[in-house]
Amino acid sequence: MYKTVLVPIDMAHLAEGKANVTLAASYGAQGSKIILLNVVEDIPNWAAVDLPAGLLHKSVEATRAELTAIAKASGMHMDVDVRTGHSYDTILDVAKENKVDLIIIASHRPGLQDYFLGSTAAKVVRHANCSVLVVR
Repeated sequence: MYKTVLVPIDMAHLAEGKANVTLAASYGAQGSKIILLNVVEDIPNWAAVDLPAGLLHKSVEATRAELTAIAKASGMHMDVDVRTGHSYDTILDVAKENKVDLIIIASHRPGLQDYFLGSTAAKVVRHANCSVLVVR
């Protein structure tokens, strides 16, 4: 059983994320810490100029509210973390900061682009210093 479990959730694939929350509860030890994480991609400065002011902040707050609702619906205490940055780098940073034992991450069917660049899940698997459970 794991003491600290990190569950990165892609808001575009919420059903998989909710399933992974349930899975995290089964892998966690009694009293384990489960962290729900979403990474909002940074908006490049050249694109941010044309967007409404505060859009990134609003997106972060809406995501935090949705993750909090997922945690509450699970019936367990879970920490919620929403950050901006690049997905795989941020996932690995949060895992290191919190001394995570297990990362449970969803993987989607790869497209042609993913075979050349690698998906977020693949990068996390290659570079994580802890166990990683990839759910497809």
